[in-house]
Amino acid sequence: MTGHDDEGARRAREDAEWQSIVENYGDQPEAAPPAADPEPVVDPAIFEMPAALGPRRLQDEDDRFVPPPAPPVPRPHGLRLAAWLGLFGVPAVVLVCIVLHVSLPSPLGFLALIWFVGGFGYLVATMNGPKDPGGGWDDGAVV
Repeated sequence: MTGHDDEGARRAREDAEWQSIVENYGDQPEAAPPAADPEPVVDPAIFEMPAALGPRRLQDEDDRFVPPPAPPVPRPHGLRLAAWLGLFGVPAVVLVCIVLHVSLPSPLGFLALIWFVGGFGYLVATMNGPKDPGGGWDDGAVV
């Protein structure tokens, strides 16, 4: 019977708490008067650049950020170039043929299809995988 008594006491306590919440609904709590904040102490040395980094020119005369020049875009060679041409060149040729109402001979169309699918397959097979040295889960950021 003690289990029912404990349950009844717990329910009575909860009911009393809920009744208190309902009775005080909409009342504004009294706020304590704001305390006077002391004046912050700022050490000017924290804003100085360490000498090890040295001065770098990242802004021009108008005080705007000037990014460093971007590296050149790498050009594909050999099989990779052929794969890219198959992936983008074949659909472009087919689109031009459709617009100009030119039909490709069946062997040439089949060769274009093989070139497109083969180029896609080659690019997928030779792409670099994720560089995760831990071999497990990572947070997505790679620097």
